[in-house]
Amino acid sequence: VQLVESGGGLVQAGGSLRLSCVASGRTFTGYTMGWFRQAPGKEREFVATITWNDGSRYYADSVKGRFSISRDTIKNTVNLQMNSLKPEDTAVYYCATSARSSSTLKVDMDYWGKGTLVTASS
Repeated sequence: VQLVESGGGLVQAGGSLRLSCVASGRTFTGYTMGWFRQAPGKEREFVATITWNDGSRYYADSVKGRFSISRDTIKNTVNLQMNSLKPEDTAVYYCATSARSSSTLKVDMDYWGKGTLVTASS
């Protein structure tokens, strides 16, 4: 399984970015895909996940109302639209997948991408 992220970069606080993750190597029916992030000196944390089958979405409280996760089942892609970015959103964002449906837990993720850096400057 390969997960390749893109779309990170530098943006001013209040701005927007869209991350994409292209997945390959297996079918994802019944699986979870999503995003976690890790800021310098902090633990990797849950951001958002989506259930491949029915598109159920789960968000961390810190990003609800600002971030939106979506998937394209034809292109095997999961996207994260990030609006109203804050300096505290600065982190490396990782795409991940789990064989467990509807998971939000880091420990459940089976595969990880290499990450893409998002920097929101004040």
